Amino acid sequence: MSRLAFIGLGTMGYPMAGHLARHGHDVTVYNRTAAKADAWRREYGGRAVATPAQAAAGAEFVFTCVGNDQDLRDVVLGKDGIVHGLEKNAVLVDHSTVSAEVSRDIAAQLGGTRFIDAPVSGGQQGAINGQLTIMCGGDAEIFARSESVMRHYAKAVTYMGPTGNGQLTKMVNQICVAGLVQALSEGLHLAMAAGLDAQRVIDAISQGAASSWQMVNRHKTMIAGEYEHGFAVDWMRKDLAICQDEARRLGIELPVAALVDTFYADVQAMGGGRWDTSSLLARLQAHDDLKSN
Repeated sequence: MSRLAFIGLGTMGYPMAGHLARHGHDVTVYNRTAAKADAWRREYGGRAVATPAQAAAGAEFVFTCVGNDQDLRDVVLGKDGIVHGLEKNAVLVDHSTVSAEVSRDIAAQLGGTRFIDAPVSGGQQGAINGQLTIMCGGDAEIFARSESVMRHYAKAVTYMGPTGNGQLTKMVNQICVAGLVQALSEGLHLAMAAGLDAQRVIDAISQGAASSWQMVNRHKTMIAGEYEHGFAVDWMRKDLAICQDEARRLGIELPVAALVDTFYADVQAMGGGRWDTSSLLARLQAHDDLKSN
């Protein structure tokens, strides 16, 4: 059993911290909305405290899972931040999806070796089921110390190299997801417009080269017009902005990612900011409905 802290009990963090408690660790939690931390404590035990610094005090590992770069800076370096309670030999593992730049900056301010950037993929269901994929950057020895703890909620934990490489790998993941969801949306849109049985189409093509995680796991809800089952459009736009910022730093183009980002902006304008990312199909259907009226 280890003494652990978990900061950020959102859609992902709440079940991730729960897995740590279920595996017998002594877990202290902090959440910006205190009621969420209290609910977690009632469900899993452990302690809920008033500041990130209090959560970090005495912990061997501190885990964070927050919204964006500024949120991470606040909980780590702010007035009541983790840095003020972090033990000398403790490790900070960040599961947020943020820029590689902020990850490198925080690592430097913590002395360069005690920080692992470890963004996750797999969505809410992956977090609940303990089946996340985690991409890690940082010192190799510190990663080795952290890996076994992360495996309580992951099916794969991969070391990608120096600090920031975990976030860069997550950018690749989000670029691929965005393109795949748009392609799946267009395929289903054509199938429906042509009068095909969309489910039978998926049954046929999912056995071949067109198959993907998105196709297998999202086609039923997309066909039903249900978009409450995964990663929100608002968060995908945040992630794609990070990807495009990094592309500009590298002097490269990401034309498909940039285009799909504009499509997600259309979904937001439709009131779908909290819909899941497969709602690109709803955008196509709405645009065609406008043309026909």
